[in-house]
Amino acid sequence: MMADPGRVESVERALSLLDAFSDGDDRLSLAQLTHKTGLYRSTILRLAGSLQHTGYLHRDGEGFFRLGPTLWRLGSLYQRSFKLADYVRPALADLAQITGETSAFYIREGDERIVLYRHHADRLMRHHLEEGAALPLDRGAGGRILRAYTGGTTTTDAEVRSTGFYISDGERDPETAAVAAPVFTIDGSFVGALGIIGSRIRLNGDHLTWVKDVLLKKAAELSQSLGSTSH
Repeated sequence: MMADPGRVESVERALSLLDAFSDGDDRLSLAQLTHKTGLYRSTILRLAGSLQHTGYLHRDGEGFFRLGPTLWRLGSLYQRSFKLADYVRPALADLAQITGETSAFYIREGDERIVLYRHHADRLMRHHLEEGAALPLDRGAGGRILRAYTGGTTTTDAEVRSTGFYISDGERDPETAAVAAPVFTIDGSFVGALGIIGSRIRLNGDHLTWVKDVLLKKAAELSQSLGSTSH
């Protein structure tokens, strides 16, 4: 056992063998697995034996390792049971509680952005969003993120991708400010924009910077929970 009682070192080492294929390699040699994981060859062979027995790894006649059929079966089960809302709604609730502002998750549909999920702030004076509402794609923090990560080719799109967030100050509504960041899933695929929206009276200066940092942290956590390893 490791120092953390909630973690088992041998399990994490075995999983690191599977993670070694995350770059898209169809098969890996023992030497490549050693390089990618940093584990000794003897350790890899011992762990691989158990993974082969349970179908998580397969070793072909040339000695190369491939991912096994058990992962395909589990992946199919995951796809059937996966519900994006189960991951996004708790993140939105956390953001609203921490920042005191309305939080939302947007996706792109054609030339519009859709409020897929939202969580209203627990205050009388708040920005109100309805789930399913269609908003412009060419202005507002959420719209800027969606454009930038779905093929945007402008200088602004490039800047958004470089910084990893966008802050809007009265772009869509002269009384509101917003900040948004991208959310990724497996293989670094873009899935949507996570945003915080509130009054420009509150969202400005150092407070806005703090809110942006909170959002970026939550977006990274949400991406990780959805399977992203590169963001």
